[in-house]
Amino acid sequence: MRVAYLTAGAGGMYCGSCMRDNTLAAALIRQKRDVTLIPVYSPIRVDEPDVSTGRVYYGGINVFLQQKSAFFRHTPRVMDRLLDAPRLLEKAMRRAGSARPDELGPLTLSILRGADGAQRKELDKLIDGLRDLSPDLIHLPNAMFVGLARPLHEALGAAIACTLTGEDIFLEALPQPYQEEAFALIRSAVSNVHGFIAVTRYYADYSRARFGIPEDRLHHVPMGIRVDEQDDPAATRPKNAGERPFTIGYLARICPEKGLHVLCDAFARLRESGRVARLKIAGYIPSTSQAYLEQVMAELERRGHSAGVEVVGEVDRAGKANFLRSCDVVSVPTVYREAKGLYVLEAMSYGVPVIQPAHGSFPELLDASGGGVLFTPVAADELAAAIARLMDEPGLRRKLGDRGRRAVRERFNDEAMAHAAWDAFQKIRGSVIR
Repeated sequence: MRVAYLTAGAGGMYCGSCMRDNTLAAALIRQKRDVTLIPVYSPIRVDEPDVSTGRVYYGGINVFLQQKSAFFRHTPRVMDRLLDAPRLLEKAMRRAGSARPDELGPLTLSILRGADGAQRKELDKLIDGLRDLSPDLIHLPNAMFVGLARPLHEALGAAIACTLTGEDIFLEALPQPYQEEAFALIRSAVSNVHGFIAVTRYYADYSRARFGIPEDRLHHVPMGIRVDEQDDPAATRPKNAGERPFTIGYLARICPEKGLHVLCDAFARLRESGRVARLKIAGYIPSTSQAYLEQVMAELERRGHSAGVEVVGEVDRAGKANFLRSCDVVSVPTVYREAKGLYVLEAMSYGVPVIQPAHGSFPELLDASGGGVLFTPVAADELAAAIARLMDEPGLRRKLGDRGRRAVRERFNDEAMAHAAWDAFQKIRGSVIR
């Protein structure tokens, strides 16, 4: 079986979905599967070897220009290829990545309309490019691409799969009438997709209810991360724990939805109760979140605790390893219901217990791994109490860390994810050729 796996780039930013896709494709390739990872929108940026192709389809600049002007819907392909140059796309899409969902309603609907949208030329180019691969299965990056399912299947005869990646946070931020129309277009196109893949059972349930996906078309493929560089448990434990203040880590994009303000409130409460601790913050800072970060830091300064905080910013793979080894616990207290939570697995892979809100994917992940504790969402006082408990009980902290690391190595690793994904691909392809 030959798989053309489309993955959505994030304009030069590290993105959990494309990082998962690259890790999955790399593992499948090591397992001798015929998989080609193909970026859309922009090249992907990952902290492991990039196994994607150099050609980008549905390049973000062309997609935007075709949405804005009919002139660009008829330009020659040689001109389009110039606008799809990887470096140009990375630069342009990094700026576009700061656009708010409420600014992207018309473009979202156009992509969902597939052959009837303003980007019909991009669809034709994608079909021509995939024809050379002769895929048996085509993977769509997320539900915003389901409008391509029918024309791709009709043109190429391939089965169509789609991974559900947490589209809800984007779709539910769209203003009306775009929001309901987007959900309606997704629901109407569901029957053209032969199988959907959800990385958590929580999001499978959400998608079944909100997108109208039948139970028999939903497949669960748990997330996995690469762990081959972390074979020695002693090397993954937090370093110098007895020689520095207790360290709380945050590892995610810095934005209001991820709940950094909740963690900072909890941190200030800990310090105000007389506890000695520090807070380290790592993650990409979009330009739209700069004011938010400044506001959070100003509040910490007002309360007299900014000196105990270090903003590390975006980290690569080596930087992430060093960051996690310097933490005693990690918390990303999202205020929305997270569909994935890859950072939970990343922290646990280094033996660092996590403290997460009891909603979205987190109860499922922590129940399966035993690598952390839950608290009531947005309740900074409960988060502070949970952190204090782990400060006071190093034995519990070690037990949670060991459980989490073991779960990642045994069940939430890239090889296990690849086997589960290939099994899902085979079932999806089989449903078409029966």
